[in-house]
Amino acid sequence: MLKPCRLLVALLFFFVTLSTSAQPMPKEDVIDVPAVGEGLWPSNLFQSNMVVQRDRPIPVWGWADPGEKVTVSFAGNSASATADKNRAWRVELPALPANSTPQSMTITGKSKTITLENILVGDVWLLGGQSNMEMEISDVENGGLEVASANYPNLRLLTIPQGELPDETPGFARLYEYSNYFKRHFRKGDWDVCSPKTVTDFSAIGYIFARRLQKAADIPIGVIDMSRGGTCVESWTPLQTLREMDKPEIKKVLADWDNKAAEFDAQKDLEQRIEAKKQRIARMEKEGQQITDEDRELPSDLRPGPLADMNHPGANYQGMLKPIAGLPVKGAIWHQGYNNAMGGLNGPGMYREVFPVMIASWREAFKDPAMPFCVISLCTDTAPQTLDNYSEMMHNLGMEIREAQYKTFRDLYDGGDKNIGFASSYDLRRAWYHPQVKIPAGERAARWALATQYGFSERQIPWKPPVLKDMKTQDASIILNFDQEVGDQNNGDMLGFAIAGNDRRFHPAKAEYLQTGVDSKNQPQYDKKKIKLTSIMVPEPVAYRYAWGRNPLANVQAQGNKDLPLPTQRSDDWPMHAIPLGILPEDVTLPLQRADRNKLLIALREQDKQRRLEQAKALIEELSR
Repeated sequence: MLKPCRLLVALLFFFVTLSTSAQPMPKEDVIDVPAVGEGLWPSNLFQSNMVVQRDRPIPVWGWADPGEKVTVSFAGNSASATADKNRAWRVELPALPANSTPQSMTITGKSKTITLENILVGDVWLLGGQSNMEMEISDVENGGLEVASANYPNLRLLTIPQGELPDETPGFARLYEYSNYFKRHFRKGDWDVCSPKTVTDFSAIGYIFARRLQKAADIPIGVIDMSRGGTCVESWTPLQTLREMDKPEIKKVLADWDNKAAEFDAQKDLEQRIEAKKQRIARMEKEGQQITDEDRELPSDLRPGPLADMNHPGANYQGMLKPIAGLPVKGAIWHQGYNNAMGGLNGPGMYREVFPVMIASWREAFKDPAMPFCVISLCTDTAPQTLDNYSEMMHNLGMEIREAQYKTFRDLYDGGDKNIGFASSYDLRRAWYHPQVKIPAGERAARWALATQYGFSERQIPWKPPVLKDMKTQDASIILNFDQEVGDQNNGDMLGFAIAGNDRRFHPAKAEYLQTGVDSKNQPQYDKKKIKLTSIMVPEPVAYRYAWGRNPLANVQAQGNKDLPLPTQRSDDWPMHAIPLGILPEDVTLPLQRADRNKLLIALREQDKQRRLEQAKALIEELSR
């Protein structure tokens, strides 16, 4: 229920918006409720319509006058605390079982009581990553149908606004946040009951994931989206934790940012902005444009520079995760990697080191060392890989990010972490960096959650992708042995494998099941867990790769209508700049210069051409017999 002060602010905002509806909204955030206000002020994390985590003690925190006693009451329980000299207070209420009956919470101070209504008890899930996790349900394929049918009163939605550095962020505002990318405002910071009206701008993957859980588990589900477009994995990891890592890739990234910050001159930056504004005004005057007082206003603020960049190491951990850290949650799902794939040849190496540390830091922030965490691997980008451009399209760092994500999952899972999950998304392909096939990605994550966290068996809801048990070379082939049967769902050719010899020239491989014998009718018998890889171009193979393309030609899945793609993987550790072997010198300077990269691409295109010629010759010989 809105209290008089909040009601006044809301009505004022409504009438201001209404009166200016014919004008474009300002290109700045419009704050409805600040992060921290005067007097008794619970964190904006605690609102009407929220879900609190079941079976865990319920903390509530906020601010009040120093020395003020604050009492919080909910579901028949109460707890009190006294605000410290910095105004901060925190209470903890007893754990409760799931409850779909709306309840009220009261927060009482010396002269004020705040009532939060329509609160449910259930499971709270976090969404993390960048723009492909952010992408709203209304903009994805079949999103209109999802929006029209999104009547789920026991599903609650919250999107965290983008945090700002370098100042510590104690909380988040409730606001209309302007997006430079979409050129419009998005409402953020409010807990909403899921409906066709409120779900429109919410994360597509997150909504699909949550609605599957809510219907299957039949308990309230709250989902908190704190993803942010264009961000790197290191920005979601605590800065101090990164500084403690003794890894050369990470030290280099931190040193680069430290140098940028040291070289930044706030006064010089202001002077340059003032000069640029004066030049713009002069240009407008020369062109006879109408100039308002706002147009003539010169900048006067000193900007923090690199320290406020959203990709500064630790920035989003500090600005978006920290304000909600300590909230009991059920788990998290993660979909990110694009910006790290643009980080040069050291990008994947750093990702491999940082990602497991990031997961551990999130678990620590939410006070649950076993917090369930599901990785949705990097999605597709660029033109499709084909049999004609196969080798050339293997020259991309995106696959190494996918590999790092999958290896992180395997390291944790094989080490006994049964709360780590994984789902591929490379088969949900489109030729741009925001593929709009998001519904299956959300459902794959939901299958993991239901099978591991909600009592459904993995046989009933399969989620684990096929796992390679071992590999061996045999004659002119490589034999792969998986833990379950795999194949093309249309019973056609299995595509996506490539093999190479010691020359590191990868070519698409013919993949067929390993024959184990014949039956009583002399018909061949095959082991569908074992794949034999061969190529006329690779007489002595030593390594294989699978789905090694940013938009890969790959179709192998677990058999049995399971929708579980074989993850992107490889058996070698050859760096991208050394494939094929011998094109660039071993001591080539990194990062690669454009001329060196072009040499590799030319060699790979020639490699594709030679393969097509050899295949054509083989076909002609076969037809002429």
